[in-house]
Amino acid sequence: MRHKVLAILLAIFFLVGIAGCGGYYMVKDPASGNVYYTTKIKDEKGGAIKFTDEKNKTNVTLQNSEVKPIPKKEFKSALEAKEAPESKPVKE
Repeated sequence: MRHKVLAILLAIFFLVGIAGCGGYYMVKDPASGNVYYTTKIKDEKGGAIKFTDEKNKTNVTLQNSEVKPIPKKEFKSALEAKEAPESKPVKE
C-alpha cells in the first residue's frame, strides 16, 4: 500500500514538473495505444491530465498516460506525417 502511494505521488510530481516546463511532448494512452503530441499539459483532479492534441486539434483528457518529452524536430515531423491515402481501384 505504501509503495502505491509513493508511486502515485512521484507520478504526480513528475507530471507537475512536465506541465510547468515548456517543450514538446508525446503522450501515449496505454489503454488504447493512441499517441498524441502537445506542447502544454495541465494536471486535473485525480491524477488525470488535459491537453490539446496538436495533430488533430482536439482537447484530450486522460486518466492514465505515459508522457515523454521529445525534441522539437521529432515533434514537427510527427505533425507533418500524413496518413497513407486509401487505396483506389485502378481503372483499365
